[in-house]
Amino acid sequence: MTVTTTGDLPGEVYDVAIIGAGVVGTAIARELAAHRPRIALVEASDDVGDGTSKANTAILHTGFDATPGTLEARLVREGYRRLNTFAAEAGIPVEPLGALLVAWDSEQLAALPALAEKAARNDCHDTRILGADEVYAREPHLGPGALGALEVPGESIICPWTTTLAYATQAVRGGVDLHLNCTAGAITAAGATTEYDHHEIATSRGPLRARYLVNAAGLHSDEIDRRLGHTEFSVTPRRGQLIVFDKFARGLVGSILLPVPTALGKGVLVAPTVYGNVMLGPTAEDLDDKHATGSSAAGLSLLRDKGGRIMPELLDEEVTAVYAGLRAATEHADFQIRAHPEQAYVAVGGIRSTGLTASMAIAAHVRDLLTDCGLDPGPARQLEAPRMPNIGEAFPRPYQRADLIAADPAYGTVVCHCERVTRGEIRDALRATVPPGSLDGLRRRTRALGGRCQGFYCGAAVRAQFDEARAHPAAAPTEARR
Repeated sequence: MTVTTTGDLPGEVYDVAIIGAGVVGTAIARELAAHRPRIALVEASDDVGDGTSKANTAILHTGFDATPGTLEARLVREGYRRLNTFAAEAGIPVEPLGALLVAWDSEQLAALPALAEKAARNDCHDTRILGADEVYAREPHLGPGALGALEVPGESIICPWTTTLAYATQAVRGGVDLHLNCTAGAITAAGATTEYDHHEIATSRGPLRARYLVNAAGLHSDEIDRRLGHTEFSVTPRRGQLIVFDKFARGLVGSILLPVPTALGKGVLVAPTVYGNVMLGPTAEDLDDKHATGSSAAGLSLLRDKGGRIMPELLDEEVTAVYAGLRAATEHADFQIRAHPEQAYVAVGGIRSTGLTASMAIAAHVRDLLTDCGLDPGPARQLEAPRMPNIGEAFPRPYQRADLIAADPAYGTVVCHCERVTRGEIRDALRATVPPGSLDGLRRRTRALGGRCQGFYCGAAVRAQFDEARAHPAAAPTEARR
């Protein structure tokens, strides 16, 4: 088990190489690690989950509104069950708040029975249509004019950062080699039509060799696919801008507030986060640039207009952060997961925001496709679930735990006062199995620098601890505490 960030890659031929260490790529690595093949997980960034996965809307979906009969519908439904179980084992923050699809006009109200019927076809049988009085009894801070809602009790909020990190941690502990700062380039493919019995991928850290190849490159999955000679899908980056409101806004919202969905996505929602904030967004803007993660005045104005309709009081609250993420939309309405047995290759493309929920089911599906391509995964073994540090507000944090502080005063030394992050938590993250490669990665592991001051007060102290750990790395990872 190794995590490398520099130097040449090993010269060995891996059984499987996975390109992309987002939530899907790490889930696939974790799934395969349970079967003992030699796995390489390569990522262009300096950290796992540093692309689309870090800007997910953080909803654990039941799949109630997926198109029945699609691969996405099946994998979201199965992934929902798998991830709920894994989250409980690994300590990933999840809060089952339920959702309300709020109807603001007669056309939306008339659409609710069909949405309830679609939910039932997706094996989600506990939805219920509420009248306006019950909606306002549940959510008294909603703006005026709501006519009713569809209640979906099973929808939850989750920490997407901890989910990806938990997958990567379990994968590495299970024997996977994680190679960061490793951009995939030209590919000499294996297959019956070539003289090679393995793939050779040119990377920024030297050649990577593997008998089987999985493309989980997210926004760049179509580019990788074309290097293998395929043109079945093209990725259009779909930007989603979001506004995060301060923790004082949390009392305004009790449920995930969803609009009636459109062809472009689930639309603009208002939802609590597991970190105690309230989120408004996302937009849905199709772009040409796969790196355009900046926000725009027009996008933020649209969100404020939508938010003013949904919950006017929310706009009076302080904004903690604004950010944007890119989703890997394609011309198809379904996930694009395709096996090419003649090349010992599986493409995993078109994974949109539901990919977080579906990730574990996608991983099991890819394992089966690799088996169909000829991979002998070997007997399964039970991997010990990692116990991830808690960064959710609904569960005790280290600064609140007298037992941890008594055993180690570093858990009582608060460094980031906005988010109540302690020196002990930062130390643990820096010594973990998969440590952060940047301050942004440290923020995703601990919430340090992510509060209302955005690091203005704690930035120097956090940077000093980060630099010290980089200059004098620990001899062995410290197991995370919760």
